[in-house]
Amino acid sequence: MAEQPQPILTPEEELLAKLDRESAYRRLTGKWAMAMMFMGIGLALFHIYTAAYLPFPPQLQRAPHLAIALGMIFILYPARRGDLRNHVPWYDALLAVVGLAACFYQVIFYEDLILRSGINTPLDFIVGSITVFMVLEATRRVAGWPMVIVAATFLAYALFGGVLPGLFSHRGYSVTRLLEQTSLGIEGIFGVPLGVSATVIFVYLLFAQFLEKTGIRQLFIDVAMALTGWSPGGPAKVAVISSALEGTISGSSIANTAGSGSFTIPMMKKIGYRPEFAAAVEASASTGGQIMPPIMGAAAFVMVEFLNIPYIEIAKAAAIPALLYFTGVFIMVHFEARRTGLKGLPRETLPKLKDVILKKGYLFIPLILIFYLMDVGYSPSKAAIYAMVVAWAFGMLKKETRMGPKEILKTFEEAARAALPVIAACATAGIIVGVVSLTGIGLKLSANLVDMAGGSTMIALIFTMIASLVLGMGIPTTANYIVQATMAAPALIKLGLAPISAHLFVFYFGILADITPPVALAVYTGAAIARSDPWKTGIEAVKLALAAFLVPFIFAFSPSLVLVDATPLGIIQMVITSVTGMVALGAGVSGFWSTKLQWWERLLLPLAGILLIDPGLLTDLIGAGIVVVVFVSQFMRNRKEATLAA
Repeated sequence: MAEQPQPILTPEEELLAKLDRESAYRRLTGKWAMAMMFMGIGLALFHIYTAAYLPFPPQLQRAPHLAIALGMIFILYPARRGDLRNHVPWYDALLAVVGLAACFYQVIFYEDLILRSGINTPLDFIVGSITVFMVLEATRRVAGWPMVIVAATFLAYALFGGVLPGLFSHRGYSVTRLLEQTSLGIEGIFGVPLGVSATVIFVYLLFAQFLEKTGIRQLFIDVAMALTGWSPGGPAKVAVISSALEGTISGSSIANTAGSGSFTIPMMKKIGYRPEFAAAVEASASTGGQIMPPIMGAAAFVMVEFLNIPYIEIAKAAAIPALLYFTGVFIMVHFEARRTGLKGLPRETLPKLKDVILKKGYLFIPLILIFYLMDVGYSPSKAAIYAMVVAWAFGMLKKETRMGPKEILKTFEEAARAALPVIAACATAGIIVGVVSLTGIGLKLSANLVDMAGGSTMIALIFTMIASLVLGMGIPTTANYIVQATMAAPALIKLGLAPISAHLFVFYFGILADITPPVALAVYTGAAIARSDPWKTGIEAVKLALAAFLVPFIFAFSPSLVLVDATPLGIIQMVITSVTGMVALGAGVSGFWSTKLQWWERLLLPLAGILLIDPGLLTDLIGAGIVVVVFVSQFMRNRKEATLAA
C-alpha cells in the first residue's frame, strides 16, 4: 500500500512540532485516527467516572491510565523525531499492543498479585521488564533522551551502587529486587507521580480543554488590550497580562508562547520593539503561567502528595509569588517602552473593559468556581468536573462555542493527547522515586547538600537553584520537581525552611529553566516567531525575569509571602517593599526611570532593589533611602530640563 503524504500543518503546528517534542506527533487519518479517538475518549470517560465517584484502588486506577497512554504514544509519536508521515509502521503497532498488555497485566492478575505480594513468578519479572522498557521508550519519544538517561542512570545505580565508594555506596540490589520495586508494586512506575496523574492532572487538562472551547483565550486578550493596550509599549504589556491569565488554564510554557505569541509578537514588532525583546517578553510571560493558580503546572498536583496538604492551600500559597513574577516582567517592559519612546495603540481601536466584562465576563465563573469548591472542601478532581460542566453550559450560550456530542467527544480526545507527555513523565519519574526509596540516596544527598553548604541556607538555596535550572534544561518540569523534591527539598527543610517554601522553591526554578539559556525552549519558540537570534533572546528573557528570579529567595527567607504564619499587615508590607524593590531593580537594569539614569544611579538602584526585596527592617530602610535619593535626583533633573526647555 502506498504511503500517505505528510499532512499540511498550520504555521503554529509546524513551529511546535519543530521545537517541542510533545507536539511532534503524527496527524493520522482513517482507521488509525479512529483508533486514537476511541482510546482517547475511553481514557477521558474512565477519568470522569472515577473523579465523579471514587478512584479505584491504586493499581486498578493507574494501570489502565498508563496502558492507554502507552498505546496512544506508540501510534502517535514516531521512533525518529520529525517523521510525521501519515503512516504507522508495523513495529509501532506491535509496541502499542505490548504496552497495553504489559500494563493490563496488573489489572487482569490484580488479586493474584496482591495475595502473593513479594512472591513473584518468572512471568511477573518478564512483564515487569517489558513495562520498564515500554515506559522509557515512550518517554524518549515524547520528551527526548535526557529524562531517559536520568532514569537509566538511577536504574544502573541501584544495580551497581554496591561497588561505588563513599557517599554513593549501598548494599547492592539484584535485577529481580529492582523490578519488584520499580514495576510490580506501587513504589515505582505505578507510584505516587502516576497516581496524581491518574486522579487529578488528567481531569484538570480536560477542564482546560473545555474552558478553551468557550473562547476564554480571546477574553484574556481583550481584557489585556483594554487594560494596557493604550499605555507606553502597550502590546508588550498585553502579552504579559494575557499570558498571566492564560496561565490559569494552561500548564505549558511552550504552548503558551506559540499560542499567544503568534498574536502578540508581531504586534510588538509593529510598534517598534526589537525582535529579541518582543520574543523575550512573550517567553517570559508565558513561562510564568505555570505558577499561576488555579491550574498551575502538573508538578503542583504532585506537590500535594509530597506535602500532604490540600491543593487549594498550594494554590493560595503560590498566588502572591505568581503576581510578583508578572509584576517584575511588567515593570521591565514599562521601563523599556519609556526608554525607547514607544507608544501604545490608539484608544479608539481597543475594546472597552466594561463592554468586554459585560459581554464575556461570565467565562471567568468556572475558574472562580474551582477555587470556591476546593475552599469549601471538594476534592480537586470533583471541583474540576463541576467547573467543566459549568464551562460547557456557558459555551452553549453562543452558537460559535456551542458543543454538541461530536464536539464533546473530540474535546475528550484532545485532552487525552495533551495528557500523554505528562503521563509518560510521571511514569518515568516513578522509576526515579522508586530507586531513591530503595537505595536511600535521597537522604544521603540531602545530608550532603547541607554539609556542602556549610549549614548556610543561602548557599544551599543557590546550589538548589543551579541544580533545578540544569535539570530543567533536559527534563520536563514535573520530573524536575519530583527529583528535586526527593533530593533537595528535604535538605532545605532541614536548614529551617517551611516545607511549602522549600517545595515551591524547587518548583519555581524548574519552570524558569524554560527561559534560561542555553536550553530554553520557550525562548526558542518565541525567537522562531519573531525571527530573532535565540541566544540574544534568551539573554533578554533573563533580564526581563531578573526580579522574578529573586522571588523564590523572598519566600524562602520570609515564608509569610506563601501564607505561612502570615498576617494581613505583614503581607501588605512585604508586597509593597517587594514591588518597590522590583521597580528599583527594573529601572537600574533598563537605565531609565522618569528620565535616563546617570551612572551612579544605575549602580545604586539595583542595590536598593535587592535590599528592598530581602525581608528585614534594616534592609528595607536602607533600600527605601536609596530609592528616595534617586527619585529626588531624577525629579530635580527633570525640573531643570523643563526650565531650560521653556
